[in-house]
Amino acid sequence: MSASPSPVAAGGELQPLQGGQLWLAALMLASANFIAVLNMTIANVAVPNIAGALGAASSQGTWVITSYAVGEAITVPLTGWLAARFGSVRVFAASMILFGVFSVVCGLSNSLGLLVVARIFQGLCGGPLMPLSQTLLMRIFPREKVAAAIGIWSMTTLVAPVVGPILGGWLCDDYSWSWVFLINAPIAIGFGLGAWQMLKRYQEGAQRSPIDLVGLALLIVWVAALQLVLDEGKNLDWFASTQIVVLAIVAAVSFAAFLIWELHDPHPIVDLRVFRHRGFTVSVLTICFAFAAFFGVNVLTPLWLQSYMGYTATDAGLATAWTGVTALFVAPFVAQAASRHDPRPLVFAGIVVLGVTTLWRTVATTDMGFWDIAIPLAVMGLGMPLFFIPSTGMALGSVEPSEMDSAAGLMNFVRTLSGAFATSLVTTIWSDQTTRNHAELVGLADRDGSVRTLLTQGGMTADAQNQAVDLMLSSQSVMLSTNQVMTGIGVIFLIAAAIIWLAPKPAHAVEPGAGGH
Repeated sequence: MSASPSPVAAGGELQPLQGGQLWLAALMLASANFIAVLNMTIANVAVPNIAGALGAASSQGTWVITSYAVGEAITVPLTGWLAARFGSVRVFAASMILFGVFSVVCGLSNSLGLLVVARIFQGLCGGPLMPLSQTLLMRIFPREKVAAAIGIWSMTTLVAPVVGPILGGWLCDDYSWSWVFLINAPIAIGFGLGAWQMLKRYQEGAQRSPIDLVGLALLIVWVAALQLVLDEGKNLDWFASTQIVVLAIVAAVSFAAFLIWELHDPHPIVDLRVFRHRGFTVSVLTICFAFAAFFGVNVLTPLWLQSYMGYTATDAGLATAWTGVTALFVAPFVAQAASRHDPRPLVFAGIVVLGVTTLWRTVATTDMGFWDIAIPLAVMGLGMPLFFIPSTGMALGSVEPSEMDSAAGLMNFVRTLSGAFATSLVTTIWSDQTTRNHAELVGLADRDGSVRTLLTQGGMTADAQNQAVDLMLSSQSVMLSTNQVMTGIGVIFLIAAAIIWLAPKPAHAVEPGAGGH
């Protein structure tokens, strides 16, 4: 690599990176976001393998997923405070390297207890990677190129959840569950060291403000309690469980106390004052609804394909991957358009595409082929960049430059939390609707006995007939439930599209890299 030019320009400002260095830095920052998001889903398909290898029950194995989510949810909103106190480049590089180290510990764990603890620390390190990779991209890129860079960053957020289950399934099937974690290590440690060497000149001075221990404690309590409610609620039958009721009360009370404390503390651990900017608040609210709906589709589709349509994990992944393929092609053009025009029509159009495509999927049948499923998902990919890139740029372009790290942390936190809500809500409603549909179909099916007559003529016994009829009813119950849930998700998309118009019209085109107005 050629020697970098002098970092300080004649005017006293830092020069942006140039040429190959610029895009290598973009690769490092985008990869950091990719592996942080990837690890939300990559271990999902590995839970049975992990539980079996470590001698644990499958219900205990789910703690591998929950522990990472809790750790990450705690540090994402802390990003602004960590960056102010220690410097954003230092926090980013340290988080990246430690993420790799704890990935190794995860992969070498010989007990479930050690793995869960390592996953908590992996999540704690992964939390700051998402918002800091975003804000550092904005800081190091020249303004005319930052739109394309943010487009790449945005696509890693959307593609990683799709890639996770495919990659995790392949590693478990062909190698070992350990590689689900070990694969992170060379990327995280190598890019972490490289990022420090390349970006340390952008390291700003640290602010020695007091540590808000009360706010930190309240944050940990309410986030951990809420995450446990979302992750364990379905398994424990929600509020029929005393444990879930207690956790929900703890989450609600500590959240209320957290809000009151943070809004009055002179040095809050999480700067909630960024919500005073209407553009930021409306953008985050739009992202919250639309991303929850997208995540719901993303969770339900592979689950339906693998459980009831006979797809393998790889085939289901290939079908859902079309969303990411089309999104990658469209993203650079959307990023350029978002930097030149009012972003609100772009966001509105993108979410409407997502909503209409989801409603298109409400007429699905069990006879659908691969492309009948993949084509609507590919069309969804056209809408994702239109929604995500302008709304992200609009949110961060609405705050002061000094608030950007805090704003990015809060935006990513709300987005992550909305995804967790969507996962729990969609899987619960889907299961409940399937049971309800099955009960209704039992009373309607084969009233004239014609189906059983045909089966009897085919030589089937009474027990075999019952099994065949029940299998048919179960398949149709699931299909109906899937279409019903898709209808609800489509409506949520359309509501999210309407919300964006509550944001004020920008005084000028909101560039993804703009620090404020």
